[in-house]
Amino acid sequence: MFEITVTSPEETMALGQQLTAGLHAQDVILLDGDLGAGKTTFTKGLAVGLGIKRHVKSPTFTIIREYQGGRLPLYHMDVYRLENGGGDELGLDEYFNGDGVNVIEWSKFIADELPAAYLRIVFKRDDEAGESQRTLRFEPVGAHFEKLVAQLAVAHE
Repeated sequence: MFEITVTSPEETMALGQQLTAGLHAQDVILLDGDLGAGKTTFTKGLAVGLGIKRHVKSPTFTIIREYQGGRLPLYHMDVYRLENGGGDELGLDEYFNGDGVNVIEWSKFIADELPAAYLRIVFKRDDEAGESQRTLRFEPVGAHFEKLVAQLAVAHE
């Protein structure tokens, strides 16, 4: 596990961008936290790091947004609307076993559909410390993600 505090959206994006160096097709990144905590901002950094030129927006109403044109495709999912089920009908296995990086916001709603290995990042707002201050906790599951998080931690020592 690795935890870091950021004080601006730019720092949040930079963390996402740094993470992409070690990402591969079929990687799954879970972004959990309150509304407005920085999940989509982090995803924008991932897109930049992957070389994707398109503007990244929250997939709240579309559930899945696909971004092509980078080193790897980016599949950005917001499964909040699946609070009452339905994740099995999205064909998530096709994404998880596909050619891109999968980013999932509100993963608790599809916990039964998740692969064995993933990286969970928990975003916590600290409004008392400042409007843009966030703490990001990186929780790796699986050797690949443990290595990624260790590299990120060393880069921020």
